[in-house]
Formats: sequence, C-alpha cells, structure tokens
Amino acid sequence: MNLLYSVSKAFLYLFFKIFYRLEVIGIENVPDEGGVIIAANHMSYLDPPLIGAALKRRATYMAKEGLFNIPLIGSFIRAYSLPVKRGRPQPSIIKDIVKRLKNGELIVIFPEGSRSMDGSITDAKRGIGVISAMSKATVVPTLLMGTEKALPVGAKFLKPSKIRVIFGTPVKVDRESSSRQFQEHISSEITEALKTLRKKFNDKKK
Repeated sequence: MNLLYSVSKAFLYLFFKIFYRLEVIGIENVPDEGGVIIAANHMSYLDPPLIGAALKRRATYMAKEGLFNIPLIGSFIRAYSLPVKRGRPQPSIIKDIVKRLKNGELIVIFPEGSRSMDGSITDAKRGIGVISAMSKATVVPTLLMGTEKALPVGAKFLKPSKIRVIFGTPVKVDRESSSRQFQEHISSEITEALKTLRKKFNDKKK
C-alpha cells in the first residue's frame, strides 16, 4: 500500500506539474514529523489529490461518506481516508483522528465542510477547532488557487488553469482543551489565516 501511495503521488505530481503548471509555495512550513493538520480551503474535487501530490509526507484525509461508494475510486478513497457525515462528524471518528494525530500522523481537513460554490473562503466549522484542541497538533493553513477554474463545481471536464498550493505559517495550539469557546477561537483563527493568505497572493497577482 505504501508503494501504491508513492507511485500515485508521483504520477499526480507530474500530472499537475505538466498540465496545470503546479507551483508549491511554503512547503517548509509543514513539519517533517509529528501530528499535523493541513487545513485547506475547498473548491474542487481536484483539491484532495492536489494536496497529496504537493506534500512530502503521506496524508490521511477526512472525506464525506458518499465518496466511499463511488465505483473504482471508492476503494482508493477508503485506503487513505476516514468517512465523515457532512455537518456532524461522529465522536468515534473524531477520537480516531485525535489518536492518529497524537501518534504523529498528518491529516488533511477541509474546515469549511464542503466545496465553495464561488471560490470564496467561508467560515471554518467548529469540528477542526475540536480536533485541534483535543490533539494539540500543529495546524498548517493551506491555500489552494486555481482548482475552481480547473474543475469547477458541477463541471464534467477538466479545464486549463494555473494551480498553486500555498502552505502558510503554522498555527500552534498551546493547550489541550474541551472549552467550546477555545475551540471556536481556533476555528476562527484558521479562517482568518486562510483569508490573509488569499489576500496576500491575490495582491501579488495585481
């Protein structure tokens, strides 16, 4: 399975590099070891494989349950993802994710909960705050740019686009807490970090 992951990752990297001029910025912000949460904005079905291709470490994803039943790719998704009910992650899944993070794994989470219809960044759900506060894992805000053009919501075919993956400054969680206020604060901090990254790189394009 590790070989399959490595081969798939290499293929995807070449695919995005050749056809979408993939640019990866800030990879040094992702710790080489220890529990890490990659908290990314979500605009396209291309986002999960894109992040996997850009990372140096192996990733496990939080993915909605429906994706596990898709023919062919469903088995691949099951191998590298954890099923989540949209809007209400089960306590058992949250405990599993926290355990994995404490064991040093890297987990990819889309804190908005679903794809953005217009490419804007919406508020993070409280779930990522809960997971962060329970695990004390380092959170790396990750901005994806261009995937909303490469494969927009509702589109059936890929389109030309320049794609970027930007790993921002890590958000450190300094204590383990079950406080709802603290968890919501973390979620808000992640949202603001993503919006700041978006503004910074949008300004650079002008």
